[in-house]
Amino acid sequence: MPFRTKELLEEWVAEFEPQTGGTIAIDVLRHDDGPGSDTGLIVVRLGRATTDVYLQPVRAGEACWEVHFNAREEHLVLDPAGVSELARELDKAVALCDFLAQKSADHIASH
Repeated sequence: MPFRTKELLEEWVAEFEPQTGGTIAIDVLRHDDGPGSDTGLIVVRLGRATTDVYLQPVRAGEACWEVHFNAREEHLVLDPAGVSELARELDKAVALCDFLAQKSADHIASH
């Protein structure tokens, strides 16, 4: 069954990053998803929120991705400009998720 390795996801993120304009930080971490697996986990570090957003495939062998928001211990208070910037960051996370889903569909179809 084809799966996305950390190295493959790093290639995809490098391909996507020019679209962000450098406004979000994206990291690929190694993530073991069961025996013998070697999958990557995408972390989007938001500048306007004190939480990170994790992107990961819904299931091995599927093209769909999902977005996870870490729990926060404190309230987030932003002025209107801060909310607009957070919205732009989240839009880029959504675009990355869509990009990864398309790359995954192509990858699965080719294997």
